[in-house]
Amino acid sequence: MRITIITVCYNRSSTIEKAIKSVLNQNYQNIEYIIIDGNSTDGTQKIIEKYRDRLSQYISEPDKGMYDAINKGLHLATGDVIGLMHSDDEFYDEKVISTIVKRFNFEKNIDGVYGDGIYVSNDTEERLIRNRIGGAFSLQKIKAGWLPLHPTVYLKKTIIDQYGLYNLDFKIASDTEFLLRYLYKYKIKMSYINTYIVKMRMGGMSTNIKRVFEVLYEDYKIYKFHGLTAFLVVFLKKTNALRQYLVH
Repeated sequence: MRITIITVCYNRSSTIEKAIKSVLNQNYQNIEYIIIDGNSTDGTQKIIEKYRDRLSQYISEPDKGMYDAINKGLHLATGDVIGLMHSDDEFYDEKVISTIVKRFNFEKNIDGVYGDGIYVSNDTEERLIRNRIGGAFSLQKIKAGWLPLHPTVYLKKTIIDQYGLYNLDFKIASDTEFLLRYLYKYKIKMSYINTYIVKMRMGGMSTNIKRVFEVLYEDYKIYKFHGLTAFLVVFLKKTNALRQYLVH
């Protein structure tokens, strides 16, 4: 089984190397690693070039934002299963991809998997900020504001080919629309892996406190777009998130 991992980045010289190393250091060998850079100007490209001979594909050019860059990676992907490694993040350990492959091999009829993740401080101490335990999948949980942590989600390429790419109408929270479309609208078959998949650093687009209200508004539009009681779902989603910050 070939696993495609896509990293998109723009001016992430302080974190990109850890992200790259965490992919290259996986103990599973059959990995297609694609990096899409948005024409960085801070030295990110120079860091990526150090590993170019170990990358399957590398593009550096202007784009229309993170989700446009992810879509470029998806167009290039040839693996049986596809997942993301954000440029601020890294895998929890070197066995993550092996664990994901074992689940796909064990449950032949599933369309995707997801697991747990942690948020840590963006400093050398890497203090635990938030614990994201995925738990078993259910449509009722989605209606109450739950979604699996996006960077822990790995989907079969055939499913992505069937149900489409990230919607560029949503600039900040298109991952929410993507997951709702797949899990709620099309009800694909997901399997929960009860283990940590990813370590995320505070300060990326999804964790930047300055953008909280923008994300809230876009989440509202997305849930409304999919026919859910948008205000209530967004309220429950953010309440649950706050609880994870307070209790870990």
